[in-house]
Amino acid sequence: MDQPTRAVLDVARSVLEELDVELVLKRVLESARSLTGASYAALGVLDRSQTQLGRFLTVGVDEPTRRLIGPLPTGRGVLGELIRHPTPLRLADVGCHPHSYGFPVGHPPMKTFLGVPVLVAGQVFGNLYLTEKQGELEFSAEDQEAASLLAEFAGVAIDHARRYSRVEARRTELEHTVSALDATIQIARALGGETDLGAILELVAKRGRALVSARALVIELQRGEELELAAGAGDLPPDLVGRRVDLKDTVASVALRARQSQHLSDAQNRARFEQHGLGHLGLEAKQGLVVPLMFRDHAYGVLVAVDQLETGTFSAEEQRLLEAFAASAATAVATAQSAADERRLQRLAAAEAERTRWARELHDDTLQGLGVLRLTLAAAQRDGRPEAIAAALEQALEQLGSDISSLRALITDLRPAALDQLGIEAAVMALIDRVKGLGLDIDVSVDMAYEHGRASTRYISELETAVYRIVQEALTNATKHGRAKRAVVEIHEGERSVRVMVRDDGQGFDPIQDSSGFGLPGMRERAELLGGTLSIESAAGQGTTVSALLPVHRRSRTYGPARAASDRAR
Repeated sequence: MDQPTRAVLDVARSVLEELDVELVLKRVLESARSLTGASYAALGVLDRSQTQLGRFLTVGVDEPTRRLIGPLPTGRGVLGELIRHPTPLRLADVGCHPHSYGFPVGHPPMKTFLGVPVLVAGQVFGNLYLTEKQGELEFSAEDQEAASLLAEFAGVAIDHARRYSRVEARRTELEHTVSALDATIQIARALGGETDLGAILELVAKRGRALVSARALVIELQRGEELELAAGAGDLPPDLVGRRVDLKDTVASVALRARQSQHLSDAQNRARFEQHGLGHLGLEAKQGLVVPLMFRDHAYGVLVAVDQLETGTFSAEEQRLLEAFAASAATAVATAQSAADERRLQRLAAAEAERTRWARELHDDTLQGLGVLRLTLAAAQRDGRPEAIAAALEQALEQLGSDISSLRALITDLRPAALDQLGIEAAVMALIDRVKGLGLDIDVSVDMAYEHGRASTRYISELETAVYRIVQEALTNATKHGRAKRAVVEIHEGERSVRVMVRDDGQGFDPIQDSSGFGLPGMRERAELLGGTLSIESAAGQGTTVSALLPVHRRSRTYGPARAASDRAR
């Protein structure tokens, strides 16, 4: 193998090693100039029309000269000859060619010329131009052969780099897709195990920001005519989350109206952001993307992502990813809000059921008894005889005593005085005594730290009420609905929690289907509000077991029976 051929192969090998198209083009120019001894080398890349040059890369011309020359050539004159006839062209004097167009003012003198086409996958990609061979009159046939061979290798290298770039782009796209899928899965998991809206919004903000590499991401939820800045992640001003702004004239209002993403690069959107939105509240942003949260054609709010960390702007692919993510996030928000609405409806229904029960008991017992008493006294008044009046008074006193007992029992059910005055154990024991009077045999095991001298402070009022109501509701269900004959009540306090268990031998029921009245929703909600758990085990004919595990929280100062007045004031 001769020396020139070896040199071409060495250069070709270095060109083929590159995987970036721009680096390949630069390496080709440098190699062509070195192989042929040209003073100047240029590579003209055809535009889409294939009739003129879209790009023109040079080596050998310094920056001041390039600025002096002015606009780059587009393919007129001798350069255009290779575009029209893509075959090698070698000239001793480029100015003597019939199609020579001449050089602009300030252009370096160029005489000898060598041009060869560069083909990629069988299609003309552009042309390699070499001028002013150093130390000789003109380019030789060997120079033309070397340049042509290099152009062939360059075509292969460019094709290879293009394919690699497409593979890399596809790989990046797949990585983004996987990231979006992972983020969506996280949101789906949140749907399955989390209905707290605040927790879901925090997760959405963090995942969404990471998905598109945003400097910051804020979730704005629509609240009537306002926007609530409900959650955020990243570089945010202090105290931003939780604030509200008017929906009118914000970028969010445009996104929600149009059901389309909005860019802060738009002048009007930028003005809205700075004057009425997050910019007005101190969030700086060079670029941003506002994506609506839509679920079943209902708008819940928007995701606001600002300043892509790597490029500064969000690409079309990143916009697509964030829009897909926003669809999943909107589903999570809608589900959480529906769950919250359902809990509120259950609370309202439970309260209404309790009012109905109180009204029924007042009507069936107290009001009817008072009605009978009125009739009895009226009849005695009409009779007029002393013995009739005396008998009526005796019956009235007996009826009043019964009604007073009924009212006292109802008032005790609503809020037992012993709970405020004596504490939870005394209140529960009094409750059990009343239920025993209804014919239910109850075994009791109570071990409370304060009541037995192991703690200096009582439970907080909410915890005492929860323990009492859970026991009360479980025993009420056992007697009124379960027709139980025997029950067991256990209240045991551990180091950090108190366990409440009520078990009966009644008829049982299906805990999933039975959700009427205050019962199950009320007990569960009390436990959840205290950070505890409640479980119900029951089946038809197998009795019922209600178990609650509640964290212990104590009051800030010592309480005892003598402090009843101050307890009630709390």
